[in-house]
Amino acid sequence: MPASAAPAPDRVVQLGDARHGKLAGNLGAFCRMLRRAGVPVDAARMALAQQALQWVGLARREDASAALEAVLVAREQDRAVFRELFDAFFRDPKLANKLLAQMLPRADGHAKGPKRRPRVSEALSPPKPPKPAQKEDAVDLDAAMTASQTARLKTADFNQLSASEYQLVERLVRDIPLPLPTVAARRTRGGMRGARIHWRRTFGAAAQCGGDIMALHRLQRRRQPLPLLVLVDVSGSMERYARLLLAFLHSATARTQVGSRGLAVRRDVFAFGAHLTDLNTAFHLSDTDAMLLVAGQAIDDFAGGTRLGASLAELRQHHWRRLVGRRTLVLLVSDGLDTGEPVQLATELSWLKRHTRQLLWLNPLLRFGGYEPIARGAAELHKAADGMLAVHNVTKLHELANAIARLLQHH
Repeated sequence: MPASAAPAPDRVVQLGDARHGKLAGNLGAFCRMLRRAGVPVDAARMALAQQALQWVGLARREDASAALEAVLVAREQDRAVFRELFDAFFRDPKLANKLLAQMLPRADGHAKGPKRRPRVSEALSPPKPPKPAQKEDAVDLDAAMTASQTARLKTADFNQLSASEYQLVERLVRDIPLPLPTVAARRTRGGMRGARIHWRRTFGAAAQCGGDIMALHRLQRRRQPLPLLVLVDVSGSMERYARLLLAFLHSATARTQVGSRGLAVRRDVFAFGAHLTDLNTAFHLSDTDAMLLVAGQAIDDFAGGTRLGASLAELRQHHWRRLVGRRTLVLLVSDGLDTGEPVQLATELSWLKRHTRQLLWLNPLLRFGGYEPIARGAAELHKAADGMLAVHNVTKLHELANAIARLLQHH
């Protein structure tokens, strides 16, 4: 082997220290804390993380953070959580002693630290001791779903949930129905009412009665749910709401009950942040978890800025055929904190209004009492929307169907 190809001695010593020192233990504790915060980390990613640290070294904190983030974070919505946990975990030089005591790092004393996300705060807290086993004759109840806990979660703001509560609420919202209003379709079916006679059925019934026409069967128009266009804001301020509302809309709009039959809803779903992202391929999947995985891979501007005007312009230029006449019901999920030009937003909202039936604004900021849309983007959206509805907790999602029906009947 040539001398030039031999590894440098200091490099060999550094790798040896990393393998036989405390790096593996510290990294394992950090990965366990990420899992507590809801970040999916398995053994394969932990092995890749150790290899990444061996390659980049520990001399620069920024390099180590970037290397770990590249191999441990698979979803865009987990990047901010990873960065907060990394800063909190490695800020203390005596962290190894805390890890040996199986205690995750936390700020000592009563001084208030920086405001963190609920997922980060829960991950940094010490693990709770296991609960004693229940007796055989005791009623088997899930502690996370007691009556008081369920009542609290129904009214809790999505942005204030811990990681475990967030996962529980995500399962709850998938069972919330959203029966959409129905309209008369162009296609007809046989019935006893209608302006046109159903001659085939009439003559078929007459043949069974010796050729005598006993009744005139009619053709009546079928009923079908309104076509749906969903626009979901995936900017940084909507981080905790976007995933829950996507899961809710995927399950609730898959089929709607019309009479005694369940009919598929025509729905077109887009995410918008810095630009527009088509999520229809993801929403065609029947499994909600699979849909969220595909949608997360498709959205490349998650937790960025919001440019609703530019996104609506892209919708008008490339996806205008998705609008069914003036029957489409638009559900726009956003907090209205737009960073684009208000003039462009007003123009695009005016076009959208002319080509749809109703534009409903689902606004999580209605959780604040006395909220007023005074931001420039929110003011334009408020003027164009036919109604503004709250979607910040489970109770409001339960009330959403009735609220939509009332608004459509009023307008």
